[in-house]
Amino acid sequence: MRLTAIGDLLLDVIVRLDRPPAPGDDTEAETRATAGGQAANVAAWAAALGASARVVGKRGDDAAGDLLARSLAERGVDVAGPVGGRTGIVVSLAAAGDRTMLSDRGSAPELDARELERAWFDCDVLHVSGYALARKPIAFAAAAAAAAAREHGALVSLDLSAASLVTDAFRRRVAGLAPDLVFATELERDALGPLEARWVVKRGAGGLTVDGRDWPALPAEVVDTTGAGDALTAGFLLGGPELGLEAAARCCARIGAQP
Repeated sequence: MRLTAIGDLLLDVIVRLDRPPAPGDDTEAETRATAGGQAANVAAWAAALGASARVVGKRGDDAAGDLLARSLAERGVDVAGPVGGRTGIVVSLAAAGDRTMLSDRGSAPELDARELERAWFDCDVLHVSGYALARKPIAFAAAAAAAAAREHGALVSLDLSAASLVTDAFRRRVAGLAPDLVFATELERDALGPLEARWVVKRGAGGLTVDGRDWPALPAEVVDTTGAGDALTAGFLLGGPELGLEAAARCCARIGAQP
């Protein structure tokens, strides 16, 4: 399978805490800095699971952008898109099997449709991050990418990403995208409202629901849930619910969003 993901390429700073931070004091933590961003995560997991994977996004002309490109290339991901501005950074605080994210998307939302090359979307599946529909001009780039991918016969999938993104403008962009497959939590699905598509409802430790059937999560020692939903998405696109849940379990058992 050839998968292309469009959206954010960000630097993830993962901070694992054994206890809540102490205000005004020092708290020991285990910290990692690695490539991240929803689109990049899906592409990295797709490559790890055997797909030909590409991520399309705008990254900064800085050391963090260089790190992202090298890290993804080492994982077998083709990195495409313009370079300019400042690379975004996401700080993920992981504690007690849960995580809190602090996001600065940098220049990622500035991706313009005129900066795309049609050859990037010669694929079997185009996966669109919901963050790509939240702001302009990247929302227009995502629509152009979907049109180009469909010319090659590709399936278009979308992850709603966060219920807080859902506005009337976001709903219009989703309707215009007309995704074949939508990944969402129950909260995200309910926030969006009715949409003619195949839904994959992600339930965290409860597994997933698709086509009216519940699939339980696989047992895992949960270390960090950052990126588990992206791993599930990549696995589902390549091999259905079983592979999706297997990838999510693998992701939860380690620190970081990528394999």
